[in-house]
Amino acid sequence: MTLSFLLTSLIVIASPGTGVLYTLAAALTRGSRASVAAAFGCTLGIVPHMSAAMLGLAAVLHASALAFAAIKWLGVIYLLYMAWQALRETGALAVEARVGGRSAMRVIATGFLINILNPKLSIFFLAFLPQFVAANEDHPLMRMLQLSGAFMAMTFAVFVVYGLFAASVRDRIVTRPSVMNWLRRGFAGGFAALGAKLAFAER
Repeated sequence: MTLSFLLTSLIVIASPGTGVLYTLAAALTRGSRASVAAAFGCTLGIVPHMSAAMLGLAAVLHASALAFAAIKWLGVIYLLYMAWQALRETGALAVEARVGGRSAMRVIATGFLINILNPKLSIFFLAFLPQFVAANEDHPLMRMLQLSGAFMAMTFAVFVVYGLFAASVRDRIVTRPSVMNWLRRGFAGGFAALGAKLAFAER
């Protein structure tokens, strides 16, 4: 595993995006357990994109305007739906004192959907992973699997750190309704802005 791959991956993962925003939102509304579930769901949502990159399906997505647009607009709609849920205090971002098994599954499923409905991820991995596979590599697919596994492990670890930090200050925020209201508006605005950014994304 090259140092350049690890450093590049860390920069990409730690940069604010839908996964980070969702993990922080889950931590502040539901606590540490939900933040770990959100991190797991977002990490799980990377698997289809990495699989597509390794199997060459991402190239089809890149070449097909219709396929790209279909997934892109589903992602836009879902991010706007997340913004609406944040404002309405419903769904996976509803404030709960304790997170049960069903609630945790909802948090995981939402994190998974947030990432899987972003076609830019497939194209990103199609361009990103091969850069770290040598031209004379004997087993290129195995190498890409190793890199993918490392990227996912780093994603989960970084998101958990984000989430646990946010969960550690949750009690101070949840007990202040005015602060919570502003945070909800901030999260709603963040999801809406990411949805708008995805709407204008091109292949």
